Amino acid sequence: EAETVIISTGASAKWLGIPSEKRLNGSGVSACAVCDGFFYRGHDVAIVGAGDTAAEEASYLAKICKKVYVLVRRDEMRASKAMQHRINSLENVEVLYNTETDEILGESEVEGVRVVNNKTGEKREIAIHGFFVAIGHKPNTDIFKGQLDMDDSGYVITKGKSTHTNKPGVFASGDVQDKDYRQAVTAAGTGCMAALDAERYLASLD
Repeated sequence: EAETVIISTGASAKWLGIPSEKRLNGSGVSACAVCDGFFYRGHDVAIVGAGDTAAEEASYLAKICKKVYVLVRRDEMRASKAMQHRINSLENVEVLYNTETDEILGESEVEGVRVVNNKTGEKREIAIHGFFVAIGHKPNTDIFKGQLDMDDSGYVITKGKSTHTNKPGVFASGDVQDKDYRQAVTAAGTGCMAALDAERYLASLD
């Protein structure tokens, strides 16, 4: 039992669910271009995703990588028009529409990716050294369903600029309530905020 609780269970990256993705995770496969992109400076890479996050990470990778392939499952991206314009204006970014990942190639590290056109069924292999997955995150909040207010994606809703949830004495910090920034430094910042909010709450009980 506790008089106050801080929830910081984070969010987990969504994966494609293919065996080679799991086998090569950490050896060329990553869910964070900002975290791991510098390992592939000057190399060719691919990123899977169609939203703003994928577009932002593709833009970041384009600054340090030789070539960036953006693999989009549908015939259009979900990213904002501004983000689409940004990556389409980059010479070393190539967007492949109607394209799904069939297999990530390589034994001990990523050496390429085999993709399939979901319209024609045509398969092709692309030589790359880094494979990034940017298809979203799932907050680790299932155990709180029915107890705390959440948005449609399962992120805990906090009040205003605070870490207060709808339950008195319960606070949320980090990626569990932040779907926009998802950085260690912002999570640490809201962790500090939650600690202060919890301290003030405990003081109010006296």
